[in-house]
Amino acid sequence: MNEENHYNKRASDNDADAGRQLAAPQFEAYYREVNQGRSSRKKKNAALPLFAAFLTGALVIGGFTYTADRNNLFTGGLLGEPGATGVQANGGNGQDAGLTTASVNTKDDMAAIYEQASPAVVKIENYGMNKQQQGGMNMEPWLEQFFGGQGSQDRNGSTTPPQNEQGSQVLNGSGTGFFFDKEGLILTNEHVVSGASEVKVQVQGYDEPLTAEVLGSSYDLDLAVLKVVHPSGGSFPALKLGDSNETRIGDWVLAIGNPYGFDHTLTMGVLSAKERPITIQDEQGEHTYEHLLQTDASINPGNSGGPLLNAKGEVIGMNTAVNAQAQGIGFAIPTTTITDVLEKLKTNTL
Repeated sequence: MNEENHYNKRASDNDADAGRQLAAPQFEAYYREVNQGRSSRKKKNAALPLFAAFLTGALVIGGFTYTADRNNLFTGGLLGEPGATGVQANGGNGQDAGLTTASVNTKDDMAAIYEQASPAVVKIENYGMNKQQQGGMNMEPWLEQFFGGQGSQDRNGSTTPPQNEQGSQVLNGSGTGFFFDKEGLILTNEHVVSGASEVKVQVQGYDEPLTAEVLGSSYDLDLAVLKVVHPSGGSFPALKLGDSNETRIGDWVLAIGNPYGFDHTLTMGVLSAKERPITIQDEQGEHTYEHLLQTDASINPGNSGGPLLNAKGEVIGMNTAVNAQAQGIGFAIPTTTITDVLEKLKTNTL
């Protein structure tokens, strides 16, 4: 009995051990499942603050970017939008490439310069014998190619010189000049007044042209100084002569003149080059000009003798020649050349 009970007890113990051994895998699986659930909940709970912080940051950054873009802090604005100050670098296809170029606002300044300078710019008319009556040509080929002012082309392009009321004298050509002294002293090109029996000057605001006296001229430099007397004894508006040495290639320049009879025409461009020499075959042989300023501002027949102005409204050159076979290649005598001989021109001692 005891042995049987002992056996049974051993059997029971073994059964218990066996039960424990059988139950362990199930318990372990349950334990893992419970712990995994807890871990997953902990991870999810920890992710919520991070996600909220990320969302808040994204909203703040997005709002700042939108505000900055609307205020043109980074892109400079798109062309055509209110407050835009830049130009799209991608050709304006509606997509901002992130690169912009600053626009130059010179419109108002240039208009003010013209308003101030224009009254000092005059139209010069060369009266004399009809060159065809003298056996010459109305406009020499070298003048047609390079100069404006000597020929008598009118607004319609006609090269027939109109008959003047004075009888035998006719208008052989016209050009431009400008007052550089309020007492009535005018600078222009020599070829504008060359061969004239009489020189008339049309001043803005005066109904009748004024008769001018040629004080002095230089064929080699193509410069001339004229003088007119104010009808009422007053003074004239005058332009300041600046220093052409201070100009830089790329500076804005303005030309005012009377191309093809269109009085007081304004053209604008940049200074293209300095110290340019050109050689022209004229009726006296080869004529060489040195130290000229080159510009792409439009210069046409009739502009000769007119001022080339800088952005301050100062004269930096006198428009003299244009290559008619090219585009945007005009030349001006620099003020450094003019000022060196100005006193001698006024006294005709050059």
